[in-house]
Amino acid sequence: MKVVIVCKSHNEGGAAIVSHRLMRALRNAGHDARMLVLSSASEDCIDNYSKGWRTKVDFLAERLQIFTHNGFSRSRLFMVDTASWGADISNHPWVQEADVINLNWINQGALSLRAIERLAAMGKRLVWTMHDMWNCTGICHHAYDCRRYEQQCGNCPYLGFMAWQHDLSYATLLRKRHLYDNSHIKFVAVSRWLADCCLRSSLMGKADISIIPNAFPIEDFSFAPVDASEVGIPYGKKVLIMGAARLDDAVKGFPRLIAVTKYMAENMPELAEKCHLLLFGGLRNEALLEQLALPYTYLGKVPMQRITRLYAMSNVVISTSHRESLGGTLVEGIACGCLAVTFSKGGQVDVVDHLETGYLAQNDDIADFVKGIDWAVNSAKVSREALNRAMSRRFSSEAVAKKYISLFEDK
Repeated sequence: MKVVIVCKSHNEGGAAIVSHRLMRALRNAGHDARMLVLSSASEDCIDNYSKGWRTKVDFLAERLQIFTHNGFSRSRLFMVDTASWGADISNHPWVQEADVINLNWINQGALSLRAIERLAAMGKRLVWTMHDMWNCTGICHHAYDCRRYEQQCGNCPYLGFMAWQHDLSYATLLRKRHLYDNSHIKFVAVSRWLADCCLRSSLMGKADISIIPNAFPIEDFSFAPVDASEVGIPYGKKVLIMGAARLDDAVKGFPRLIAVTKYMAENMPELAEKCHLLLFGGLRNEALLEQLALPYTYLGKVPMQRITRLYAMSNVVISTSHRESLGGTLVEGIACGCLAVTFSKGGQVDVVDHLETGYLAQNDDIADFVKGIDWAVNSAKVSREALNRAMSRRFSSEAVAKKYISLFEDK
């Protein structure tokens, strides 16, 4: 089977990384899987489908459209996408030869909705893997508590004083509806939570949606303990690890992390004394670290091969995200032998088995989250090997590839 996986990148951002992993998993299963990306490529089975000035024009044109419709707000400029501009890849030889076209994250000028219409018109099997809520909303990737996408969007909170009944979110939703209604697309949600959001939406209530998690190289993760002193953490501390591509991205809930540390320090000082925070990932405002009430080590951005070692020196992996489409750091941490603590709203519930592989705190309940940390720090019920096996059954590259192959073969 010839499969072309389309994504803006193969190595920048979570969606890109898991799309690349899927390509590798399909190739390991004996299929001719390749990737088409907008950014630079470095492998024979990955190709750039648009280069030079056209790529920049598409990107800038869409940002300008959004900028003029959001009240000229820079802070909200990259919180939404319209897929109004992007390359036409229908004539690329890999697309022409493919049996299956698997779309992934295609925003910021990568593909336009019109280009996707052309792909659908080719009559090939078209599968679209959704890594956030963008497919089921007008323009946003995370709706948070906004429920307008369940009706018809419009009056979008991301558009500021430019929001109105028939604003950019409403217009884009209509364009998506035209695409979905006139194309045969199979959608993949990476978690039950994301699938539920889609089925509640006015766009995708009747869509063909499968639930398949992202693939993770569980077999490459080490669950043998590592001495945390190699990154300067005092001996005997319980290490709480948290990471993200950007820790202070709004969806990651860094203010919640600050609140958790303050609650521990003020209400459970004995627990706070035991713990040390280990943080990795980008951070635009490093001054936020000064508000943490626990000792911490911040390592900045680190390569994946080192991240697995960081997990192996940790005891608990935590995520204070408002809503994760799945929760990749939780999968990785548990596979490396950490118990997990997170909130119970979002795709995290597909990863963590409450009081078995971790603790699911009530959403926005900081005290309950700290209770979960206390449980995890003092728990010795589950071995690191057992945690690794639990993640392997659900999220290993082999297990996920089998589910995709079954979907691709189902006409």
